[in-house]
Amino acid sequence: MSKTALLLIDIQNDYFSSFSGAKWALSGTESAAENAALLLSVFREKNLPVIHVRHQFTTPEAAFFAPDTEGAQIHTSVTPQAGETVVVKSEINSFKATELDAVLKQKGVERLVIVGAMSHMCIDAVVRAAADLGYECHLAHDACATLDLEFNGTHVPAHLVHAAFMAALEFGYSHVDSAQNLAKLAE
Repeated sequence: MSKTALLLIDIQNDYFSSFSGAKWALSGTESAAENAALLLSVFREKNLPVIHVRHQFTTPEAAFFAPDTEGAQIHTSVTPQAGETVVVKSEINSFKATELDAVLKQKGVERLVIVGAMSHMCIDAVVRAAADLGYECHLAHDACATLDLEFNGTHVPAHLVHAAFMAALEFGYSHVDSAQNLAKLAE
């Protein structure tokens, strides 16, 4: 069996409407974080690798995740513990200009369970990049969050943005399932 790791992407304060001063609150972040925390608990119990990815923009003028702000910190629902890797990125793709691939290879990881935000940006990018790098990807759809978008005068509600990206990723890049079902991969 391949070695499996949990990859938590950008579960940070600025995305939580319940966080005072959130600068980029998403739809359903709290629920997604609860499901991510469920997986995190299982991976910790089984002593499997856990990698947290934290986005931090390089300029203090950033709309969210600005350097040295509480909003850019990982949310308390999934606070890293000693021994868990934290990768800091400043790009949408978690592999770009980071040590993520090297960390995964050093740990012998072949299969990823992925959770986090935003479904249409950093989740989409990390799943596609991971698959291109040869990792077997599993995405917990109920442990990811996004927000309403608008394109060319058309309002797209968050649940439809999320569904469209989950469908696209499942089509060619990842197995997409619930956090509860994906917890079985840690056994």
